[in-house]
Amino acid sequence: MTLPEIAACLSYAISVWLAARNSVHTWWTGIIGSVLYGWVFWSVQLYADVTLQVFFIITSITGWLHWLKGHHGEVLPIRKTSVGHLFLLFCGAILVAAGYGLLLHTFTNAWSPWLDSLILTFSILAQFMLMGRRLENWYVWLAVNTLAVPLYAYRGLSLTAVLYLIFWFNAWHGLWKWRRELRAQ
Repeated sequence: MTLPEIAACLSYAISVWLAARNSVHTWWTGIIGSVLYGWVFWSVQLYADVTLQVFFIITSITGWLHWLKGHHGEVLPIRKTSVGHLFLLFCGAILVAAGYGLLLHTFTNAWSPWLDSLILTFSILAQFMLMGRRLENWYVWLAVNTLAVPLYAYRGLSLTAVLYLIFWFNAWHGLWKWRRELRAQ
């Protein structure tokens, strides 16, 4: 456990807690955590996770703006995604994960290219869904966190593994809260 991992962990914990509560402040706190985690993941050769942090920084800026005034100048409402659209997104994510995993396996010394690529790809999917305030983002985050906990624990990032376990519970809370808010809209 290093000081950057502790700082990144705290920042991400706050960011994800705010996301489950449907707070716009999730975005800037997430940017801080992404910068710190980029460095942490680089140090343990989880390169897909480094790429993911760059993606999170870019999408956090976009999500921040989109949540504020992304629906014809109004706050973006929580929405549901059709089963057919979810199926296409899932299949696309699997194909991208396989391709990226192959790249990492072939051209880097990545420690776990396939699992790391799945986490990357489905995190990107979940992040886009979160940016669009899609209810189903929480199901995708549940899957991501389920995969991430053992990977991070095995790489010696015990605090990060605990954080992602907390994220798993937070995703259940976010799903419950967003369902309630969707019904109230």
